[in-house]
Amino acid sequence: MTDLIVKDVDDGLVERITAYAAAQGWGQARTLRFLLEQGLRASIGDERSSFDAEEDTVLAAAISALEQVPDDTFALIGRSPTAA
Repeated sequence: MTDLIVKDVDDGLVERITAYAAAQGWGQARTLRFLLEQGLRASIGDERSSFDAEEDTVLAAAISALEQVPDDTFALIGRSPTAA
């Protein structure tokens, strides 16, 4: 593999990379390889940005089911019923 040197990296960015590495339990090299690969994929559109036909069907069914729930039902989430 080729070694890369990145100069003049902002201190804030280094802190964010270091924090991400710590959260993942990874070393700096592995973290940077991962972030470079993910950033490149996102930049060139190499990531899947749509669903396949089966996923589309499932998502449409879920949305349709949610649309059938009365609006006032969501207002009750997290509230206990009033004693009568």
